[in-house]
Amino acid sequence: MAFHEVRFPDDISRGVRGGPERRTQVVTLASGDEERNASWANSRRRYDVAYGIRRADDLAAVVAFFEARNGRLYGFRFKDWADYKSCLPSQSPSATDQVIGTGDGTTTAFQLVKHYASGAQSWTRAIAKPVAGSVRMALGGVEQPSGWSVDTTTGVVTFDTAPASGVAITAGFAFDVPVRFDTDALDVTLDLERLGSITSIPLLEIRR
Repeated sequence: MAFHEVRFPDDISRGVRGGPERRTQVVTLASGDEERNASWANSRRRYDVAYGIRRADDLAAVVAFFEARNGRLYGFRFKDWADYKSCLPSQSPSATDQVIGTGDGTTTAFQLVKHYASGAQSWTRAIAKPVAGSVRMALGGVEQPSGWSVDTTTGVVTFDTAPASGVAITAGFAFDVPVRFDTDALDVTLDLERLGSITSIPLLEIRR
């Protein structure tokens, strides 16, 4: 996957619009009843960063970022300010935030994940782009300051020694969303004072 490990400017991403999208097929029967089927097992996030542009300098930064990514060709990191931590927005990540696996005495590599739960239902999201220096790990509720490493390009945590059988493996972290531009053209408008704007700059989450 063509990807640049660089993050979209944070000061612009603060003002974007967007969030998760799902694909559901809805068929209305002759009786008026519905049948619904999920086309996608996982959600996919869409954003429009045009709403984050407030100054001419912001516009210039976005154009430069777009050109450096060759439009839709290269993916990049994006901070979703509405959802970028393993914990609640008001909290700081801790080593016991998310259960990412259970030791079996053999397995040493575990994928970072985030669980979304409401009532009895839940969905698990794989986290592929943790922020460097933000990951904390615990075994059986005890934080582990060493004895492991994390690949910040894949979100895979590798332990030096396989966790013992039955031990809960938990993690806390901040993370970015892997995205790409969903357009190969930027339609820039300049007003009389030469302040620029762009109607829409769509971003689309990259799923493998």
